[in-house]
Amino acid sequence: MSDELPRQCKARRGLSVSYKGKTLLSLIDPIAQGERLAKAAPLGPGILYFCPSPLYGYGIDWLLPRLGPDSAILCVELDEKLLELSTKALGDLLAQHPALGLASCFGDPARLCTWVRSTWGSRRFRRIAILRLSGGWQLQEDRYTHLAEALRQDIALDWSNAMTLMKMGRRYVWNTIRNLSLIPQAPSLGDFTWGASPLLVLGAGPSLDGVLEGLHRYRGASLAERDRPFKIIAVDTCLPSLQDWNIKPDLVVALESQQWNLRDFIGMGSWDIPLAMDLSALPATREVLGAHPRLFATPWTRLRLFKRLAAAGLLPETFPPLGSVGLTAVALARRLSTGPIIIAGMDFAFTLDRFHARSTPGHRDGLYRQTRFKSILMAEAAFRSGTGTVRSKAGLSQRSDPALKTYRDLFEREFARDPRIQDITGPGLALGLQSLSLQGALEVLGKGLPAEDTRLPQPRYKGAAISAAVEAFICREQGALMLLRDILTGKSKDSRNLEALLDECDYLWAHFPECAGAEGRRPSGTDLSFLNRVRIEIDPLLKRFDLSLRELRKAPAP
Repeated sequence: MSDELPRQCKARRGLSVSYKGKTLLSLIDPIAQGERLAKAAPLGPGILYFCPSPLYGYGIDWLLPRLGPDSAILCVELDEKLLELSTKALGDLLAQHPALGLASCFGDPARLCTWVRSTWGSRRFRRIAILRLSGGWQLQEDRYTHLAEALRQDIALDWSNAMTLMKMGRRYVWNTIRNLSLIPQAPSLGDFTWGASPLLVLGAGPSLDGVLEGLHRYRGASLAERDRPFKIIAVDTCLPSLQDWNIKPDLVVALESQQWNLRDFIGMGSWDIPLAMDLSALPATREVLGAHPRLFATPWTRLRLFKRLAAAGLLPETFPPLGSVGLTAVALARRLSTGPIIIAGMDFAFTLDRFHARSTPGHRDGLYRQTRFKSILMAEAAFRSGTGTVRSKAGLSQRSDPALKTYRDLFEREFARDPRIQDITGPGLALGLQSLSLQGALEVLGKGLPAEDTRLPQPRYKGAAISAAVEAFICREQGALMLLRDILTGKSKDSRNLEALLDECDYLWAHFPECAGAEGRRPSGTDLSFLNRVRIEIDPLLKRFDLSLRELRKAPAP
């Protein structure tokens, strides 16, 4: 019974702890032991030191003044009794050093990653260093290892997002500006709901084929879409597959900011399908289905532009930037219904002959290129560096690559804790969800009742007022850009507003290499190289604001 509570033992210098049959610190000189372990830790910029079960924190006071820039020490204690000990021992250090943090029983990897990001900011750290200053980590070794790996993945994802911002940030801004003219005609996705209707969310993975065949058999009694007891949300890539089976979705989700996904809509002109479109999606996407889309936004980085849109009552419903249209479709599903959600076709894996379901543009391209001399097997892609064999939910052998595994890990982090979400067993990586057979999934979906779109309370603007609000917003943005241009070209001698204008027009420079990883931080207004590059960005943006303004004025009154 004495081992049920931590027992302090006086050592020659400092204190030791005995707990659950283990001595967690040296009985001779635990202070020297901690300092020796701290001295063995790597030093450098951007290191997050993950310290499991710090106990008295011996060695931390030695390491703190030697931390590199943008480094910090994260102490994590999963045992509540040891946490009480650490909180008391580290209290003064925690109050004095913002680079030291103690996470209280955060055994959930997602919560821990969120806590680190909110405490120290995004993209601050470049790598993880494990700092074991006591033997307490051995009491729950697997859980501490899992938390450290989750932090590694989260940091890698943050920097991957920074690389994406460098490559695509300018395109995202250009598209967003062009799509401002859509706001009066396109209702926000947050303006309606499907109540408690069950939802089937479809990705475009190879496993979709079996699901569509089963769904077609289920609809053998010629259930009309309006009488279907569940709703279908589909990613844009799987539309041709759905058309082959004559299964019409209730909502299709488009996220792509470039032209690649326009092929998904070829031949869809006769289908009247509501389109959920990201504000930063390719503007041409809005025309392909011949209907006004429902808008949503996935802010890809912190921009004051989004804050101003929100303050003006013009920002559509926002969702976290998950990078994948499949993950975004699931996030939308959680917002649109309180009922059960079934996932299908989100494999994050592929076979030797197919990355996507049959009839999708990629699969058709492979069939078109097949000749006597060229096989449909994609050996070059399937065996490129980084790909490997994985086991699916059903134990089947498939291929995957680091990018797909990252999306799978992100899916698990975002959605695995939601008991409403289940997936269909079969091919594809495990998603951390309860899996159902296809028949079981259809039974869950069949228990719903036909549901129509339910309008929520009316937004801030009505009728022509929203067009006037969008036009006023565009004119204000143009005015700020022109004033900044005048200052940078010397036309205006009043440079007192330079720093403020650079901050307000942060979409001009957020994608610059030195800014993409700095989460809103930029060089000084005295940096000529930075100012010259900002100047180059202004005119193309003014042209896009002009285009958006002309389209807004030509559009019929809402």
